[in-house]
Formats: sequence, C-alpha cells, structure tokens
Amino acid sequence: MTIKTTQTQASVEDFINTFATTPQKKQDGFALLELMKAHTGYEPKMWGPSIIGFGCYHYKSERSRQEGDWPLVGFSPRKAAISLYVYSGAPGQEELLRHLGKFTMGKGCIYVKKLSDINTEVLKELISGTIDLLQEKWGK
Repeated sequence: MTIKTTQTQASVEDFINTFATTPQKKQDGFALLELMKAHTGYEPKMWGPSIIGFGCYHYKSERSRQEGDWPLVGFSPRKAAISLYVYSGAPGQEELLRHLGKFTMGKGCIYVKKLSDINTEVLKELISGTIDLLQEKWGK
C-alpha cells in the first residue's frame, strides 16, 4: 500500500497565498509558518496538496504492512478551520490541552478557527512533546 500524502517540492508560501480563503487565514498561516519553523528548527515542506510539515520520521504500522515517511508536526489552513497536526498523546499533553484555548479535536488533529483563539506558548509545548515522542519511538 502506498501512501498518498508524500513530501513535494511545491512552494509553501504559494500554497498559503492560494489555499487560505480569508485574509485572517492567510495571516494565521504565515504566523504559524514562522512559529513552527522557529520552534522546530525545520524548514517547512509541502506534504501532499494541503499539509505543511516540519521535520520527518519513518514509521512502520504495528497493525498492517504500511510504512512510510510523515512530518513530525504540521498544519493546514483549511476552509472550516486551521488543522494542527501537533498532538500525539505524549505524556502531559492532555493537561496542556486544558490550557490551549478554544479548539475542537479530531483523531490526532486539533482544529482552531483562528490563531488568536489559542495560547501559542502552550502550542509550542505540544509541538515539543510530539517531536520528542516521535523521535524517541522512531529515531531521528
């Protein structure tokens, strides 16, 4: 089974400028880009048509034969909400979520309407916890 979402050479800036549907989403997209780049130390890369990822790890599923590369953390400024791929269930993250602010949650994904709805310092802690957990489990 091949994974559809792989790293591409597409421009992250062009993606935000064309995909973010409102001035607020564009502003938040570029703010998140800077925050994650500065906090992770990784250059942003496009993953598939709509995910901006930072760093990379190689995983092997314990339940299937699927394996592949995936960003350590990332986001997408989608129409309904900004999707944050920063949650891994790492120790302490449940507690951090209580202090994050206004968000909803999907399976391993945090949705926010706008960046100002959440505490970016707590977001940075979530990012760090996820990167640490993934690198510990899968190697750097």
